[in-house]
Order: sequence, then structure tokens, then C-alpha cells
Amino acid sequence: MLRVAVPNKGSLSEAASAMLSEAGYRQRRDNRELVMVDPDNDIEFFFLRPRDIAVYVGQGTLDVGITGRDLLLDAQVEAEELLPLGFAASTFRFAGPIGDFSVVEELEGKRLATSYDGLLRDYLAERGIKAKVVRLDGAVESSVRLGVADAIADVVETGNTLKAAGMEIFGEPILKSEAVLIRRTGEGGAANGTAKEIDVLIRRLQGVLVARQYVLMDYDIRKELVEQAAGLTPGLESPTVSPLRDSDWVAVRSMVPKKETNRIMDELYDLGARAILVSSIHACRI
Repeated sequence: MLRVAVPNKGSLSEAASAMLSEAGYRQRRDNRELVMVDPDNDIEFFFLRPRDIAVYVGQGTLDVGITGRDLLLDAQVEAEELLPLGFAASTFRFAGPIGDFSVVEELEGKRLATSYDGLLRDYLAERGIKAKVVRLDGAVESSVRLGVADAIADVVETGNTLKAAGMEIFGEPILKSEAVLIRRTGEGGAANGTAKEIDVLIRRLQGVLVARQYVLMDYDIRKELVEQAAGLTPGLESPTVSPLRDSDWVAVRSMVPKKETNRIMDELYDLGARAILVSSIHACRI
């Protein structure tokens, strides 16, 4: 039975469970449940703190898990990213009092507060910057005002919290993070003979990602315009073209990016396409 770690709370939790449900797996109905078995898919879910998931997977206690890329790298364990999942996007960045810093090199000899000390130490070491790293479990933006640090390194989503604390972002992003599927690396990476089950999980999650990003577009168009229309709707391989009763016309079906749907419909209509229909994709395997 495949053992999978899922975030039990925070920004990762609800989106991770929703994605697994779309992939055909049972998920808990009560947030107090810590373990849930899905016998139909021969899989067992463990609901854990997002920060702990990489540790359990890295030690081989669990086979795979969903956590943030930032949490994976900060844990410094024997685990690797298998698949980016497209939600919980954030950026790990430096911030300091307004006007105090403009480039990362100015952090030499300074005190830096963070909740991601492993990730930050690696970043500074790679750039030869010597600074004192102060690890805090939360409210990192208050550390400068309280005299604990000169600057901070923290996960930023909107930046509003930093502005309210009288701070500004500086330097290039340390890391761009999102939710990822991870597994153990090295010996035992596919523990308990679960390699096939992991592949199935990956394909299902990839199917959800594609279904969320694409729609099916159908339209009718004159034969002589098919090549031009195919340029607008190339699909993943190529569009499906089917004959109609009127031999001068054909029906075309293709997958198109969801965010470009209306633009493509307008351009197809201007080209001469008619009966343009768009359908959602509920599940797929690519």
C-alpha cells in the first residue's frame, strides 16, 4: 500500500486535498482525521504538518508527500521533487527597513532572521556572504523592530505584511516556491515495491494539471481554411479533423490553453469558423 503524506493545515492543505480528489482518491471529511485509507486505490494518506512532510519522506517512513519546494529544500533531507503541482505559489526573498539595503552583498556581517535557516544558509554559502542567521518560528517581520536582526529572509506572497512593518523587498528572489510532490532519493527511493503506484499517482496528478490548464474546443470551418485554423489551435499533437455532410466543411477538435480561450475563439470567428464550442476537461492522460 502506497503511503502518502498530505498537509494537514495551512495554504497547502485544502488545495492538496482538492487535487487528490480530482485525481480520483478519497480524502478525509473530518479535519481531525490524521490517517485515512483508500482501499479502492490501495493507498494510505497521512495528514501531517507541511514542515514535517519532507522529513518523513526523506527518512523513508512514507513513500511520497506533498509539501512546498521551500520546505523541502529547507529540511535538507534525502528527498527530491517529482512534480510541481501549480498551487501555493510564493517567493522567498530578502527584506529590510526601507532604504537600508539595495543588494544582497550589503548583508555581509549582518544579522538575518528567518524561519528557513537551512535554505538561507545554503544560499549565503553559495555566494560567499558571511552573515549571522537567526532562526525564528514565526513573525519574522517583527524581528528587525525588536532588535533581533538587521534584515529578514521570508516567504512573500503579496508583500502587504512587510509594508505594514515598514520594510521593503530588495535583491533577487532567493527561491520561487510552489507545492510539489516529493519522494526519497538514493537507496530505498521506491521503498516497499511502490514504484508502479508512484507512477500511477504522478500520471493522475499530471492529468489534473492538464485538465485545469486546457479546454476542448470544437468548431466548423471550410476545408481550405483548416491549415490556418490549425495554426491557432495546434493541440498537443495535432487537431482532430472530421468530415461533415457538407463536403466543403470539416469539424475540428483541439485542446487549447484555458486562459487563451476567448482570444482564440475571436480569431477563429474572424477566420471564418462557426459553431465554436468549448468544453471542460474533467480528467485525462497525456
